[in-house]
Amino acid sequence: MWDVFKDFIFWCIQECYSFVGDWGMSIIIITVIFRLLITPLMQKQIKSSYQMQKVQPLMQEIQKKYADDQPRMQEEMQKLYAEAKFNPLAGCLPILLQMPIFAALFQVLQGLQNYIGQNNGTYSFYHLVPDLTQTPGSTFSMGFFTFLPYIILLLVFAGATFAPMVLQQMSAPDSPQKKQTILMSGFMSLFMLWIGWGSPAGVLLFWGASSVIGVAQQQITMRILKKEDAEKEAEIIDTKPVKVDVTRKAKKKRPTKSR
Repeated sequence: MWDVFKDFIFWCIQECYSFVGDWGMSIIIITVIFRLLITPLMQKQIKSSYQMQKVQPLMQEIQKKYADDQPRMQEEMQKLYAEAKFNPLAGCLPILLQMPIFAALFQVLQGLQNYIGQNNGTYSFYHLVPDLTQTPGSTFSMGFFTFLPYIILLLVFAGATFAPMVLQQMSAPDSPQKKQTILMSGFMSLFMLWIGWGSPAGVLLFWGASSVIGVAQQQITMRILKKEDAEKEAEIIDTKPVKVDVTRKAKKKRPTKSR
């Protein structure tokens, strides 16, 4: 079954290559198609994260209030998640969906010569990246200019993966959770550098392009959500009844007639 999936991935790349004549561009096209397919999931993830950011102060209040009562804290948290329509696992789903493609693409690119033959041209990205089957680690000793495009792909691969998480936290109020998330993103980026060092450049191109598209999608969606919230707040203000403070004048005493 796994071999069938890998053959399908290679078939998709090869079909794109027959139209554009470049292996790197074929990978980018496949990446764009894949991102379009998971757009509904990404929209749900971004909306859920946005709702979580809005209710974060309430979450902190619950954590402080029920610090000594963990069951009650979990119960109140679940209620808050339901009211805010926030799913803590929503952010993991798009990444989990990409992992099988990442693994299959890794193996396909490692054995690309076995798929299409030893003497069937170079597997480059418009000569910007000479060989998409090479890894940054394998090109490190080939000279600076040979290594340069691979290290750029590696940095994009590592940085863009967790950029959405960091950008989201930058607009959030200062809190221990914000600092913890940014710190965790930094450590995970270093971990991705380690993974990417031994990954074929084609895999880095796929994941980096996918992450960059994700960052753009997140920023656009967040702006739309903030604009919608601002419009709703403006409507609420406009529909509020205007209070008119009517102050009655004190009645003057009628003069009494002197007899």
